[in-house]
Amino acid sequence: MRLSPALVEKTLSQFEAQAIPENHPAMPELNRLFGDHTFFLDGSGLHIIEPTVGDDEGKQSANVVRLASWNDAERTSLAAHEPEPTDVTIELGSEARDPMH
Repeated sequence: MRLSPALVEKTLSQFEAQAIPENHPAMPELNRLFGDHTFFLDGSGLHIIEPTVGDDEGKQSANVVRLASWNDAERTSLAAHEPEPTDVTIELGSEARDPMH
C-alpha cells in the first residue's frame, strides 16, 4: 500500500520508524522485490502496512508487516524473509479510503 504524505505522517505518529523517501536509490529494488508500497525502517527491520477491513463508520486501519530483518547489530544490511505480521495496528481514519490522495 503506497501512502499519501498525510497518511505517512499519521503512520509515523503511531509507529516509531522512518519512512524511506520515494526518491531513495533503494526504492526501485524494494518495489521490484516487494511491490508498490511505502516502506518503513525501524530497529527490527523493513516494514510496510497492509490495510485491514474498515469498520462500519468507514474508518480504516492497517497492520504493520515486517518484510526484512537486520543482519547485524550495526544495522547495515537487511535479510528478506516471508512477511511477518507484527502486533502494531495503525489507525488511518476515513481518509484512507483513497490512500493515494
